[in-house]
Amino acid sequence: MERNTIQTIQSLQHKLVGLKHQLLFPQVAWLLSAVGLIAAFAGAENSHEVLRARGLIIAGEEAGQKKSVNHDKPLHHYVFFGMDREKIKDMKSFLETPAFDGAQVAYSWRQLEQGKDNYEFSMIREDLAYLEAHGKKLWIQIQDVMFSPQWKPVPNYILRDPQYHGGVDRQYQYKPGDEAHAVAVGGGVARRWDPAVRERFQKLLLALGKEFDGRVAGINFDETSADFGESGRLFPSGFTPELYRDAIIANMKMLKGAFPKSVPLVYANFMPGEWRPVNDRGYLRAVYQAARELKIGVGGPDLLPHKPGQMGSSYPLIREVASEVPVGIAVQDGNSAYINPETGKRVTIAEQIAFATEYLHADYIFWCTEEPYYSNQLVPFLRSEKRSTSGVQ
Repeated sequence: MERNTIQTIQSLQHKLVGLKHQLLFPQVAWLLSAVGLIAAFAGAENSHEVLRARGLIIAGEEAGQKKSVNHDKPLHHYVFFGMDREKIKDMKSFLETPAFDGAQVAYSWRQLEQGKDNYEFSMIREDLAYLEAHGKKLWIQIQDVMFSPQWKPVPNYILRDPQYHGGVDRQYQYKPGDEAHAVAVGGGVARRWDPAVRERFQKLLLALGKEFDGRVAGINFDETSADFGESGRLFPSGFTPELYRDAIIANMKMLKGAFPKSVPLVYANFMPGEWRPVNDRGYLRAVYQAARELKIGVGGPDLLPHKPGQMGSSYPLIREVASEVPVGIAVQDGNSAYINPETGKRVTIAEQIAFATEYLHADYIFWCTEEPYYSNQLVPFLRSEKRSTSGVQ
């Protein structure tokens, strides 16, 4: 196809994407299909070229999805196995789906350091070797927070040695404005703001980087969100929102230094002590500014298109830096039941991908294994999309 024809088609495509908020989706989809036909009749040699010229695909019809997906930069799909790493070997659909680049596996600090300076990375080595043998990549998530009270995220020596002040603190659940009746929840979050605890955590990052930098695709922290209230009544000892902000940024610097070859990424969704945009004290914005300066990736859990809380907090900040740093966003258990406020209906996979690529400009999506969503919807959708982009009918 001649260069001028391709440029004309690409120009039409970009203009149509810009109209997505003004036209109903069926109108946009019809017009985009027309652009594809123009490309075909203009002399595209094969379906590969047609798809490249369009830049958008209509995918997932087998799974009942009907929305365009705009790939303005390469999008990589990973399956988030959480701490259920044994599922990697049990789920044949994961290994047999070419669209999945690899697995994101969560390893707790407690698992990786079983005594002071006694690092135990055999699980990571095993998972990495297995995935590589099957043509997949490993992405590490470091877990320093637990959402079940029966689990602790840090090693025993951190819990027992007085210099670490207990090592973890519980988060709280309460009705808005009623911190007096707050209830402690979860297994606790590591005292990230505590210099003694942070020093030990950063030593772990250095040890991980020494062995796995450049071998794993990427590594991310768990989310920055921590609910200790706003009044100060529930603040743990030594905690202030400012110290917490500075600690997050310090850990980001260490992660980038430990992993200069792999993709380092921070799940920066919310920050304690503020609620953007109503009570914006600049804490989360400072994290994103640091990410921009450090060239460290950003993102977070919960891919929930147009959800007010996220639209007022992390989503606009992700969008602002997406042209400068990698972006990764996770679809977690329960996200498939979310009602998209733009449609009033349950969100579809196509809508999630479209929001991730068109608004957030994501490079990575980490998909949950929640059933039957994973087997009945996600796998068929991505296999269909892969066939579409490869020209397979």
